[in-house]
Amino acid sequence: MTNEQSILAARRGSIGEVFAAFLKLGLTSFGGPIAHIGYFREAFVVRRRWIDETGYADLVALCQFLPGPASSQVGFALGLLRAGPLGAVAAWVGFTLPSACLMLLFAYGASRFDGPVGIAVIHGLNLVAVAVVAQAVWGMARTLTPDGPRAALALTALVTVTLLGGAWGQVAAIGVGAIGGIWLCRATANAARQPIRFKVSRTAGVACLALFALLLVGLPLLASTPGLQGLTLFDAFYLSGALVFGGGHVVLPLLQAAVVEPGWTDDATFLAGYGVAQAVPGPLFTFAAYLGAVVAPVPRGIWGAAVALVAIFFPGLLILLGALPFWDALRARPAAQAALRGVNAAVVGILAAALYNPVWVSAVVSPYDFAIAAAGFVLLTVWRLPPIAVVALMTSLAVARSI
Repeated sequence: MTNEQSILAARRGSIGEVFAAFLKLGLTSFGGPIAHIGYFREAFVVRRRWIDETGYADLVALCQFLPGPASSQVGFALGLLRAGPLGAVAAWVGFTLPSACLMLLFAYGASRFDGPVGIAVIHGLNLVAVAVVAQAVWGMARTLTPDGPRAALALTALVTVTLLGGAWGQVAAIGVGAIGGIWLCRATANAARQPIRFKVSRTAGVACLALFALLLVGLPLLASTPGLQGLTLFDAFYLSGALVFGGGHVVLPLLQAAVVEPGWTDDATFLAGYGVAQAVPGPLFTFAAYLGAVVAPVPRGIWGAAVALVAIFFPGLLILLGALPFWDALRARPAAQAALRGVNAAVVGILAAALYNPVWVSAVVSPYDFAIAAAGFVLLTVWRLPPIAVVALMTSLAVARSI
């Protein structure tokens, strides 16, 4: 078997395999989108080898450029790579379903984690995020910043994100990384890359981009028609998902404008759901399931949750499918390779900046917290314990501290 054949064989898999892998991550991936990227890297680059380190970093960089939930887009693309379109759907369902169900349960009156033990559990999960993000920064830095120029680009990205902050800081850091890569990384740009062929034709990609734009423009017009309340709900969440750049937390003001300002729910109900969304595994966008269940207009309840959940993810997945057919050809060009090397280095800097803020500053508030986070990092990187075991241990230590 040739190397190319072995690469393709390694990438073939079943829909059930993809669903099971992402369901496990959906049940255990605490810490938000940045931590999810670390979980995915460990699961699919290091353990299962569905994609190589450079290809994974390129995919992460692409999803950082696009609107939508970056970690869910990465997972969707990995499912597509492994088992085709149905594999992509299986990856999204497996990763999204657990947290969506938990948010729906909370909408129906589940515990609000407002007792001492509940608060300690949430704090322990924040410490898990510190260990996971630190592991991702450590592993990716060793591979993607092996020389002075790329280390300098990573540092520049870190400074850029720290000073500018927000989504525009990340976009600026990636742009500086791309320009710096073209300038500084040409000498290494011709290194061989494994082909990554997604099962999406260019015609299908163009169709997805056209549908994305058509819904973005057409839904507000249709939603203004009296009696189409379900479509109005879909439009509100589709627009929120289409305008998110820079990660899941950016969706908060968009969703608040979509459901609080029209009077569909109040601030207290909205913020209570957002607080619980920080404590459940999986993508933060499943906050939409909670909102769809509690808003005043019908459909509400389970049907409202389903409409809101599909609507908020749909634009990001559409635009990803539109970009993927052109991505592999683009990254094969020497100039594009150089730019991607710079972008990959910038991603390391962005992750490093996020490790400090918001991950570190919101979680490590005492020497005991630092000791727990350091222990989790060692368990993940040296002893290579499964993430679920580290989650259980670190959360237990945080709860024990509060008793």
